[in-house]
Amino acid sequence: MADPARYRPAPGTIPVEPGVYKFRDAHQRVIYVGKAKSLRSRLNSYFADVASLHPRTKQMVTTAASVEWTVVSTEVEALQLEYNWIKEFDPRFNVRYRDDKSYPVLAVTLNEDYPRLFVYRGARKKGVRYFGPYAHAWAIRETLDLLLRVFPARTCSNGVFKRHNQIGRPCLLGYIDKCAAPCVGRVTADEHRRIVTDFCDFLAGRTDRMVRELERRMHEAAEDLDFENAARLRDDVQALRRALEKQAVVLGTGTDADVIAFATDALEVAVQIFHVRDGRVRGQRGWVVDKAGDAVDTAESGGELAALVEQFLTQFYGEQIANADQSPEEQPATVVPREVLVPELPADHDQIQEWLSKLRGSAVQLRVPQRGDKKALAETVQRNAAEALAQHKLKRAGDLTSRSAALQDIQDALDLDSAPLRIECVDISHVQGTDVVASLVVFEDGLPRKSEYRHYAIKEAAGGGRSDDVGSIAEVTRRRFHRLRKERDEAEREELDGVAAVPLVGPEGAEPPAATTPPDDDADDADEIELGSRPGIDPRTGRPRKFAYPPNLYVVDGGAPQVAAAAEVLDELGITDVAVIGLAKRLEEVWVPGEPDPVIMPRNSEALFLLQRVRDEAHRFAITFHRSKRSRRMTASALDSVRGLGAARRTALVTHFGSVAKLKEATVEQITEVPGIGVATAKAVLAALREE
Repeated sequence: MADPARYRPAPGTIPVEPGVYKFRDAHQRVIYVGKAKSLRSRLNSYFADVASLHPRTKQMVTTAASVEWTVVSTEVEALQLEYNWIKEFDPRFNVRYRDDKSYPVLAVTLNEDYPRLFVYRGARKKGVRYFGPYAHAWAIRETLDLLLRVFPARTCSNGVFKRHNQIGRPCLLGYIDKCAAPCVGRVTADEHRRIVTDFCDFLAGRTDRMVRELERRMHEAAEDLDFENAARLRDDVQALRRALEKQAVVLGTGTDADVIAFATDALEVAVQIFHVRDGRVRGQRGWVVDKAGDAVDTAESGGELAALVEQFLTQFYGEQIANADQSPEEQPATVVPREVLVPELPADHDQIQEWLSKLRGSAVQLRVPQRGDKKALAETVQRNAAEALAQHKLKRAGDLTSRSAALQDIQDALDLDSAPLRIECVDISHVQGTDVVASLVVFEDGLPRKSEYRHYAIKEAAGGGRSDDVGSIAEVTRRRFHRLRKERDEAEREELDGVAAVPLVGPEGAEPPAATTPPDDDADDADEIELGSRPGIDPRTGRPRKFAYPPNLYVVDGGAPQVAAAAEVLDELGITDVAVIGLAKRLEEVWVPGEPDPVIMPRNSEALFLLQRVRDEAHRFAITFHRSKRSRRMTASALDSVRGLGAARRTALVTHFGSVAKLKEATVEQITEVPGIGVATAKAVLAALREE
């Protein structure tokens, strides 16, 4: 346990102005971000008697190894900077409100010539308008099925649309009048876009006008004795009314508000938010997050609940505006409502209200409902939050217990000093010694950390056979830990020279010193990184790169020879704080370096199940990369002989047709549809493919 007094700033060096501060651990990772009206007052409170601190705050300050800050002009600027840093650094001691699932939304592809309506989950994309989120995908499909009668817009995929355009016949929805069938020219692109625009207007809340317009047209048709058309319009009106009934009216017409409620216990917090637009509940979301490691600043925020409200508002609406930037069709006024109803106001609610108003572009009221319909709705949301927390605890109890038991069993079985909170596993994939690749997967606290997975293209392998796996394992291990050894050596030299790589404390806007070491010339590692940043500390910013931290347990897929190869490399590099084991597939034996016999774990043990899961994930990841690399090589070899066909156009061809096999079956006319491909090139491509 670190002593906070070791990195406490000198008396009088902390400014009294408002600002944002960061605590870093011994590896220079940012572990907590906070803001303060007075930096001096707030930071000094962290260095009081450790025994008097809240347990969560005590854990944070004893984990930290340094603190730094940035002074700002106003508290609103501090609010914005705090949000940006939390998003950038993802500190472990800050609450992060991530969706426990991807909520479905209704997407409208306005960026296409013939916009499409479909249910979607995932990141926002430019040119697409979204409605929701909804609690269940079936709720969207049911509403969409009702509305397609009135707004017969396209819902098919691009492939289906193209196929029916080629055969000249619409799909089933076109025959039953739930699609205007633009694929066969029943409506023009402009007419179809007007249908989609009316659909979007209806979902955006302009419902009464559309219902009145349909009723007017229905009465006109009846007066003209066009009873068939009048009956169709009558059914359309009824369909719209049924769709509106599915959206419960909870507040007065014209009311736009978000209603937020929390339910907490000693370890976790559940939050629920109801989106009310034009008096109707248009969407609902929920989160359950751990708060055991969160250093909540209850002193300045006015209590734990008030602090949770402040953290949620800054993170949630900051993310919503960022998503709206990705989708220009969504206006900030639709993302941030006129009213935000919360269970308790933070101490600096005036600054938060000002920030929300700035995001919306007009006034936003942040308040606690006291009576009437809004109070009743807030109580409903509160009950939903309490129920979500109860269900979450029931669902996760077994999972949390099994993960903890697995890590403890691994520690006991392998006689480790501590539970392996970070496990890395390497696997090799090849076909008879060709296209040899490796994968490295990372598990933290028993869960996959996919942002830190790595790919390796093996360079030293030759020939085929199992013996090559030993050399490949050694190469991957050397490349994985070489940089770690290099960084440790540099840190030791800097400590001896009295030079700190990153300042422990710093005034506002302080920049880290310029790098004095030559640039890293290990270009061979460039192909290792699939996601995230390269490992180490960036000398330009002083920020830690991802994947710079050693595992507690290093697992190789294989038996005694593979384990011995990995252990030998670690010995060469002087890495002594990483345990190495191998997991052999045939009998699921656990091999330890230097031991003549394997460790046999019970077949039903949580420890063996976790190790199998780690190994299988590494195998899956290696196979995926190997297939993609082999496919690229085969594609390149088939098209390399085509004169004048560069890498960009080769990629465009394969992307357009989906595979080399489909490209081989295409005609010259179809190939020339790809931008940049002429008739001569198309003929050369077919000739090259058909010669193989």
